[in-house]
Amino acid sequence: MDRGLDKDGLFLEDASARRRRGDWARAKARSKAKNREKSRMKPLAIAREERARPCAEDVAPSRATRNGRLTKGIFTFASAANALSKSANGATFANARAARVRGAVTITAAHRPDADAEDAGKGQRVMIIGGDGYCGWATALHLSKRGYAVSIVDNLCRRSMDDQLGFNSLSPIKGIHERVRKWKEVSGRDIDLFVGDVCDYEFLGAAFKKFAPTACVHFGEQRSAPYSMMDRTRAVFTQTNNVMGTINVLYAIKEFAPECHCIKLGTMGEYGTPNIDIEEGYITITHNGRTDTLPYPKQGGSFYHLSKCHDSANMLFCTKAWGIRTTDLNQGVVYGLSTDETDMHPDLVNRLDYDAVFGTALNRFCIQAAVGHPMTVYGKGGQTRGFLNIRDTVRCIQIACDNPAPPGEMKIYNQFTEQFSVNELAAMITEAGKKVGLNPEVITVPNPRTEMEEHYYNAKNSKLQDLGLEPIAMRGEFLEGLLKQIITYKDRVDQRLILPGVNWKESASVAEVIAK
Repeated sequence: MDRGLDKDGLFLEDASARRRRGDWARAKARSKAKNREKSRMKPLAIAREERARPCAEDVAPSRATRNGRLTKGIFTFASAANALSKSANGATFANARAARVRGAVTITAAHRPDADAEDAGKGQRVMIIGGDGYCGWATALHLSKRGYAVSIVDNLCRRSMDDQLGFNSLSPIKGIHERVRKWKEVSGRDIDLFVGDVCDYEFLGAAFKKFAPTACVHFGEQRSAPYSMMDRTRAVFTQTNNVMGTINVLYAIKEFAPECHCIKLGTMGEYGTPNIDIEEGYITITHNGRTDTLPYPKQGGSFYHLSKCHDSANMLFCTKAWGIRTTDLNQGVVYGLSTDETDMHPDLVNRLDYDAVFGTALNRFCIQAAVGHPMTVYGKGGQTRGFLNIRDTVRCIQIACDNPAPPGEMKIYNQFTEQFSVNELAAMITEAGKKVGLNPEVITVPNPRTEMEEHYYNAKNSKLQDLGLEPIAMRGEFLEGLLKQIITYKDRVDQRLILPGVNWKESASVAEVIAK
């Protein structure tokens, strides 16, 4: 039967079409009522178990063993468009991926007695953004050895920065592809590799879809304060790369892995040096008779630190707006060269920076002492910061993976184990150096940074230790061992790179720098 048009030009339904539509609606209503009754009668625990079972069975196999054969697990931008185009229905894909992630998540308790077991991470799939870097590489191997399925996402820009500036790692590091192959050879475990830029959302989305992470550890940012203060171009790059990259990661979680736990590396430098105690992320304030718990005030001391402040604000907003799981790790200054995993073969050695742009204070002081160069203390040397060993860094990440935040909540941990002033560091290295046959000296150089050189500093850091972290102390045998390790590479040191070359007050546009 032909249908006419109504006054607005829309098709009119005939009687049979109306009947069919009515039958369908009534059948759907009956089905919903039946389902509601079944849910009401069934115990909640059984309902949960039955809902979870198909999700767990639907977990995709690891790419490394799919179809019963090993794959290289290497993904580049060239295949990003292909990977995205394979899903004709984005909403359907996102729902299916969320179901798989829910089935794969393994939430474990604090103080795990089996944290170092080979299957401690079974069921977890951890994407490590920036996995070719100092903290990222050590973390990737630590988690992989303990049974977590691991992928690395990295655009390798840290290596290109060395090439641009004429720097080098003290330790001779291999290329990322060779590193991953050697890890497979030594450990028998695969690490998936995605080479590309998180600021390219098409690439990042394809990587998320391919790997389906249950946790995403985000190290992938420009991490040097001096680099961000070199000139206008590098300041803009730092803010754009870091802030936009983190927003992309948050959107990728929302769209492709809504149950994925985002673990973001922040910095203790976000807090600055306030004249009150630094709490772990949040502070309870009473003002004019009213009380609230608010994010602790941030006062970053460089464009790098400010980019981290912006990251934290964006993460908190997305956590509340989208109900995702996030953890912000405000990390102190990391020191040390090796972990159990990077010591398994020379080709797995981690990078160690000693130059005045990327080298952190303690690593730089140790290298200066090892090669007979005076340790360079900036200004009065009273600048106090939190420090932690690279071995503690990887344990902190594992603890964060095993204790995800509830949906809609952002956990914040101050990730450091000890506090020292710059002068105290120099004194400890002097003492340790003498025990291994060195004669360390200390000199004071003008402070290139805009910062307080003497100040109050008392930061809280109990939350990770409450969850099972057992800190490694910096003193004594550890420093002596680190100095001995560094001495083996001392011929690779270019002493021209040791003295500070970036001044906060002189930061300018590239054109002005060239003109000078």
